[in-house]
Amino acid sequence: MLNQGVGSWISRRARRTPDRVAIMHEGRASTYLGLHERVSRLAGALRGLGVGRGDRIAYLGPNHQAYLETLFAAGTLGAVFVPLNMRLAGPELAHHLTDSGSSVLVYAPAQAAVLASIRTDLVLRHVVALAEPGEGEHDYEELLASAAPDPADEPVSLGDPCLIMYTSGTTGRAKGATLTHGNITWNAINVLVDADFGQDEMALVVAPLFHTAALNMLCLPAILKGGTVLIESAFDPARALDLIARHRVTSMFGVPAIYDAMAGAAGWADADISSLRTLLCGGAPVPEATIRAYLARGVTFIQGYGMTETSPGALLLDAAHVESKAGSAGIPHFFTDVRVVGPDLADTVPGERGEIVVAGPNVMQGYWGLPEATAAALADGVWLRSGDVATTDEDGYVFVVDRIKDVIISGGENIYPAEVENAIRDHPAVVECGVIGVPDDKWGEVGRAIVVLRPGTEVAEEEILGFLDGRLARYKIPKSVRFTGSLPRTATGKILKKSLRETHGAG
Repeated sequence: MLNQGVGSWISRRARRTPDRVAIMHEGRASTYLGLHERVSRLAGALRGLGVGRGDRIAYLGPNHQAYLETLFAAGTLGAVFVPLNMRLAGPELAHHLTDSGSSVLVYAPAQAAVLASIRTDLVLRHVVALAEPGEGEHDYEELLASAAPDPADEPVSLGDPCLIMYTSGTTGRAKGATLTHGNITWNAINVLVDADFGQDEMALVVAPLFHTAALNMLCLPAILKGGTVLIESAFDPARALDLIARHRVTSMFGVPAIYDAMAGAAGWADADISSLRTLLCGGAPVPEATIRAYLARGVTFIQGYGMTETSPGALLLDAAHVESKAGSAGIPHFFTDVRVVGPDLADTVPGERGEIVVAGPNVMQGYWGLPEATAAALADGVWLRSGDVATTDEDGYVFVVDRIKDVIISGGENIYPAEVENAIRDHPAVVECGVIGVPDDKWGEVGRAIVVLRPGTEVAEEEILGFLDGRLARYKIPKSVRFTGSLPRTATGKILKKSLRETHGAG
């Protein structure tokens, strides 16, 4: 095959294991041969609409088989897939679509309203609806039915862009991390080597595929190995336990909040989870109580650390060291290198704090259309600067201890204070504000806004929070507001977040 990228995976699987089930979704099972035919038809239909190499194809909706079909069809054509976070507000989605230059959008019916609210701001050549298409839109299933399978073998190399996944930054504007076919492939190989997936894998996908971890740490590695992915459109803890028992699920990925919800479900004590071999967990540190709940049932976690920019795997703590290295993010993935360095990029000694930097074939090509931001992120053009502070122990295990970027991790979602602060400052009564993370029993931590009002104005907490509704994704909206007369700042004018946490972080 000329196509060496992710788009060829289904074709290659169809010739090796045509009758094995690839995807189960909404009661339908698709074999690799059947999936290959649908992907080929979609690629043919898109080519017929004028879509080709380098074009960006966006997807907006919950987990669905069509998500993977669109991803693989884009890879077949040499096009670039742009998964959109359906939790985002309209203006945020408009920025992602416009910034990426997406010319095609595939969307689910539940996203019709938000799409309508931004439609006039978008330049899209084609819009494809999974159901209930609007005027001038294509129906997804009709598009597939009317197309012949595309036999073309487009030359795609591992260095070609495969995905643009948006990740917010400290400047408040989302940046598109450009992940190549090689990035995705090598990350999947890392998972197969370090997590030991099998061809009999039954992977339960309950975390959203528009996030890099669910897609690249579970779903795609399972498909590369020839396993089955059981896709759920939304997470329900009781249903997840039922699916594990009924389909003999062997692996899944989740953030701590997902695993806590399962362990807190009414049927947890009697649930049959004996088939589970691999529980991947990331997005936030795993609480000891969560670890103990699963250890008591004979199941252990594989904890990881990574970023969208590393596709995302960087560090992994295997099940054998969950207790002996408690609190650690682990050691580097097999084909990835991780160091903890000082400002001069020299390695720190064990116990000394430094910044985590990552290199390897899974590190992104760069930020889409942002060469300066790319150069700033990639030290010497090789080492990705994480912005996270860590130490190592004598055995080389890495312990994340702080966040240079002040990122808030809430239920596995990254919330960047600068973005939230920019939105709050748009309120006419607000002079300035700072956003910090405060502890939360359910989500690990949530946002709190510290607000300075204009003289002579009075605004209730509810009004500030309501002002953000529709401007930011709901998970980004702070859960509380505190009012103050001024914010502590450095001599250069930067808000002292440490002082804010000390003064306003409790209660």
